[in-house]
Amino acid sequence: MNHARYLVVGGHTRSIGKTALVVDLIRAFPEAEWTAVKITQYGHGVCSEHGEPCDCASATHPAILDEERDRSGRTDTSRFLVAGARRSLWLRTRQGDLAEGMPLLREALAGAGNVILESNAVLGFLRPALFLVVLDPQIEDFKGSTQRYLDRADAFVFRNPLPEEAWQGVSGRLLRAKPAFEQRLGAAPPAELVAMVQERMLALRK
Repeated sequence: MNHARYLVVGGHTRSIGKTALVVDLIRAFPEAEWTAVKITQYGHGVCSEHGEPCDCASATHPAILDEERDRSGRTDTSRFLVAGARRSLWLRTRQGDLAEGMPLLREALAGAGNVILESNAVLGFLRPALFLVVLDPQIEDFKGSTQRYLDRADAFVFRNPLPEEAWQGVSGRLLRAKPAFEQRLGAAPPAELVAMVQERMLALRK
Protein backbone atom coordinates (compact mmCIF):
# COMPACT_ATOMS: atom_id res chain seq x y z
CA MET A 1 0.00 0.00 0.00
CA ASN A 2 3.07 2.31 0.12
CA HIS A 3 6.25 2.20 2.21
CA ALA A 4 4.49 2.39 5.57
CA ARG A 5 4.94 -0.26 8.25
CA TYR A 6 1.70 -1.73 9.54
CA LEU A 7 0.73 -3.00 12.96
CA VAL A 8 -2.69 -4.66 12.86
CA VAL A 9 -4.76 -5.27 16.00
CA GLY A 10 -7.62 -7.73 15.64
CA GLY A 11 -9.87 -9.60 18.01
CA HIS A 12 -12.39 -12.42 18.12
CA THR A 13 -15.43 -10.34 19.05
CA ARG A 14 -16.60 -6.90 20.13
CA SER A 15 -15.92 -5.14 23.43
CA ILE A 16 -12.77 -7.04 24.40
CA GLY A 17 -10.39 -4.11 24.33
CA LYS A 18 -9.04 -3.91 20.79
CA THR A 19 -9.25 -0.13 20.89
CA ALA A 20 -7.70 -0.14 24.37
CA LEU A 21 -4.69 -2.06 23.05
CA VAL A 22 -4.28 0.35 20.15
CA VAL A 23 -4.36 3.25 22.62
CA ASP A 24 -1.81 1.50 24.87
CA LEU A 25 0.62 0.99 22.00
CA ILE A 26 0.25 4.52 20.68
CA ARG A 27 0.96 5.84 24.16
CA ALA A 28 3.95 3.52 24.61
CA PHE A 29 5.70 4.89 21.51
CA PRO A 30 5.04 8.63 21.11
CA GLU A 31 8.13 8.89 18.91
CA ALA A 32 6.49 6.60 16.33
CA GLU A 33 4.11 9.39 15.22
CA TRP A 34 1.44 6.80 14.49
CA THR A 35 -1.26 7.12 11.92
CA ALA A 36 -4.11 5.22 13.60
CA VAL A 37 -6.97 3.66 11.63
CA LYS A 38 -10.23 2.17 12.85
CA ILE A 39 -12.14 0.07 10.31
CA THR A 40 -15.83 -0.65 10.83
CA GLN A 41 -17.98 -2.86 8.62
CA TYR A 42 -21.72 -2.40 8.98
CA GLY A 43 -24.34 -5.06 8.39
CA HIS A 44 -27.20 -5.07 5.87
CA GLY A 45 -29.48 -2.06 6.08
CA VAL A 46 -26.97 0.14 7.91
CA CYS A 47 -25.37 3.00 6.02
CA SER A 48 -21.61 3.48 6.03
CA GLU A 49 -21.98 7.25 6.11
CA HIS A 50 -23.52 7.55 9.59
CA GLY A 51 -23.64 3.99 10.93
CA GLU A 52 -27.43 4.26 11.18
CA PRO A 53 -30.25 2.23 9.60
CA CYS A 54 -30.65 3.40 6.04
CA ASP A 55 -32.73 2.53 2.97
CA CYS A 56 -30.25 4.02 0.50
CA ALA A 57 -29.37 2.11 -2.65
CA SER A 58 -26.55 -0.39 -2.16
CA ALA A 59 -24.07 1.68 -4.17
CA THR A 60 -24.91 5.07 -2.61
CA HIS A 61 -22.49 4.95 0.32
CA PRO A 62 -20.21 1.95 -0.22
CA ALA A 63 -17.38 3.40 1.86
CA ILE A 64 -16.74 6.52 3.92
CA LEU A 65 -13.41 7.66 5.35
CA ASP A 66 -13.12 10.51 7.83
CA GLU A 67 -10.14 12.05 9.57
CA GLU A 68 -10.70 12.69 13.26
CA ARG A 69 -10.02 16.21 14.54
CA ASP A 70 -11.72 16.12 17.92
CA ARG A 71 -9.53 15.52 20.97
CA SER A 72 -12.24 15.15 23.60
CA GLY A 73 -11.68 11.38 23.86
CA ARG A 74 -15.39 10.65 23.42
CA THR A 75 -14.92 8.36 20.40
CA ASP A 76 -12.43 5.60 19.64
CA THR A 77 -10.71 7.65 16.95
CA SER A 78 -10.55 10.65 19.29
CA ARG A 79 -8.92 8.41 21.93
CA PHE A 80 -6.20 7.63 19.39
CA LEU A 81 -5.37 11.33 19.09
CA VAL A 82 -5.44 11.84 22.86
CA ALA A 83 -3.00 8.92 23.22
CA GLY A 84 -0.55 10.68 20.90
CA ALA A 85 -1.31 9.57 17.34
CA ARG A 86 -0.26 12.05 14.70
CA ARG A 87 -3.40 11.30 12.64
CA SER A 88 -6.55 9.26 13.25
CA LEU A 89 -8.77 7.87 10.49
CA TRP A 90 -12.11 6.03 10.50
CA LEU A 91 -13.04 3.88 7.50
CA ARG A 92 -16.60 2.50 7.28
CA THR A 93 -17.86 0.04 4.68
CA ARG A 94 -20.68 -2.44 4.23
CA GLN A 95 -20.05 -5.86 5.71
CA GLY A 96 -17.86 -7.86 3.34
CA ASP A 97 -17.14 -4.86 1.10
CA LEU A 98 -13.88 -3.62 2.58
CA ALA A 99 -12.38 -3.68 -0.92
CA GLU A 100 -14.63 -0.71 -1.73
CA GLY A 101 -12.85 1.35 0.90
CA MET A 102 -9.25 0.35 0.27
CA PRO A 103 -8.59 2.97 -2.46
CA LEU A 104 -9.69 5.68 -0.01
CA LEU A 105 -7.42 4.24 2.66
CA ARG A 106 -4.44 3.90 0.33
CA GLU A 107 -4.80 7.54 -0.68
CA ALA A 108 -5.11 8.70 2.93
CA LEU A 109 -2.02 6.72 3.97
CA ALA A 110 0.22 7.98 1.19
CA GLY A 111 3.47 9.03 2.81
CA ALA A 112 2.60 7.54 6.21
CA GLY A 113 5.32 5.98 8.35
CA ASN A 114 4.06 3.82 11.22
CA VAL A 115 0.43 2.80 10.84
CA ILE A 116 -1.63 0.99 13.48
CA LEU A 117 -4.96 -0.45 12.29
CA GLU A 118 -7.84 -1.90 14.31
CA SER A 119 -9.30 -4.57 12.02
CA ASN A 120 -9.25 -8.25 11.16
CA ALA A 121 -10.47 -8.03 7.58
CA VAL A 122 -7.67 -5.71 6.46
CA LEU A 123 -5.40 -8.79 6.52
CA GLY A 124 -6.97 -9.66 3.18
CA PHE A 125 -5.35 -6.58 1.64
CA LEU A 126 -1.96 -6.09 3.28
CA ARG A 127 0.81 -7.93 5.05
CA PRO A 128 1.65 -6.19 8.31
CA ALA A 129 4.97 -6.12 10.10
CA LEU A 130 3.06 -7.28 13.19
CA PHE A 131 -0.41 -8.77 13.72
CA LEU A 132 -1.73 -8.95 17.29
CA VAL A 133 -5.00 -10.68 18.18
CA VAL A 134 -6.92 -9.82 21.34
CA LEU A 135 -8.73 -12.81 22.88
CA ASP A 136 -10.96 -13.25 25.92
CA PRO A 137 -11.71 -16.92 26.67
CA GLN A 138 -14.65 -15.86 28.85
CA ILE A 139 -16.55 -14.63 25.77
CA GLU A 140 -17.87 -17.41 23.55
CA ASP A 141 -18.44 -15.53 20.29
CA PHE A 142 -15.65 -16.01 17.75
CA LYS A 143 -15.88 -14.06 14.48
CA GLY A 144 -15.22 -15.86 11.23
CA SER A 145 -12.83 -13.12 10.10
CA THR A 146 -10.67 -13.76 13.16
CA GLN A 147 -10.62 -17.49 12.61
CA ARG A 148 -9.75 -16.99 8.95
CA TYR A 149 -6.54 -15.12 9.77
CA LEU A 150 -5.71 -16.64 13.16
CA ASP A 151 -2.72 -18.59 11.86
CA ARG A 152 -1.17 -15.31 10.66
CA ALA A 153 -1.11 -13.84 14.16
CA ASP A 154 2.34 -13.00 15.48
CA ALA A 155 1.10 -13.01 19.07
CA PHE A 156 -2.05 -13.20 21.17
CA VAL A 157 -3.08 -10.79 23.92
CA PHE A 158 -5.35 -12.58 26.41
CA ARG A 159 -7.74 -10.55 28.55
CA ASN A 160 -8.28 -13.61 30.76
CA PRO A 161 -6.23 -16.81 31.14
CA LEU A 162 -6.61 -19.47 28.44
CA PRO A 163 -8.26 -22.64 29.84
CA GLU A 164 -7.62 -26.16 28.59
CA GLU A 165 -10.60 -25.84 26.26
CA ALA A 166 -11.79 -22.49 25.03
CA TRP A 167 -13.72 -22.10 21.77
CA GLN A 168 -15.29 -24.98 19.91
CA GLY A 169 -13.80 -25.27 16.44
CA VAL A 170 -10.74 -23.15 17.29
CA SER A 171 -7.42 -24.97 17.50
CA GLY A 172 -6.09 -24.96 21.05
CA ARG A 173 -2.76 -26.11 19.67
CA LEU A 174 -2.55 -22.98 17.50
CA LEU A 175 -3.47 -20.76 20.44
CA ARG A 176 -0.60 -22.23 22.45
CA ALA A 177 1.94 -22.28 19.63
CA LYS A 178 2.25 -18.49 19.31
CA PRO A 179 3.76 -15.97 21.72
CA ALA A 180 1.08 -14.90 24.20
CA PHE A 181 0.73 -12.06 26.69
CA GLU A 182 -1.84 -11.67 29.43
CA GLN A 183 -3.12 -8.13 29.86
CA ARG A 184 -6.27 -7.48 31.84
CA LEU A 185 -8.33 -4.55 30.63
CA GLY A 186 -7.04 -1.41 32.27
CA ALA A 187 -3.62 -2.86 33.05
CA ALA A 188 -0.41 -1.60 31.49
CA PRO A 189 0.82 -3.53 28.44
CA PRO A 190 3.36 -6.20 29.42
CA ALA A 191 6.98 -5.20 28.94
CA GLU A 192 7.52 -8.22 26.68
CA LEU A 193 4.74 -7.06 24.37
CA VAL A 194 6.17 -3.55 24.22
CA ALA A 195 9.57 -5.06 23.39
CA MET A 196 8.05 -7.10 20.54
CA VAL A 197 6.49 -3.99 19.02
CA GLN A 198 9.79 -2.15 19.38
CA GLU A 199 11.68 -4.93 17.62
CA ARG A 200 9.21 -5.75 14.86
CA MET A 201 7.84 -2.29 14.09
CA LEU A 202 10.31 0.37 15.11
CA ALA A 203 13.84 -1.06 15.26
CA LEU A 204 14.46 -0.32 11.59
CA ARG A 205 13.20 3.26 11.83
CA LYS A 206 16.15 4.95 13.49
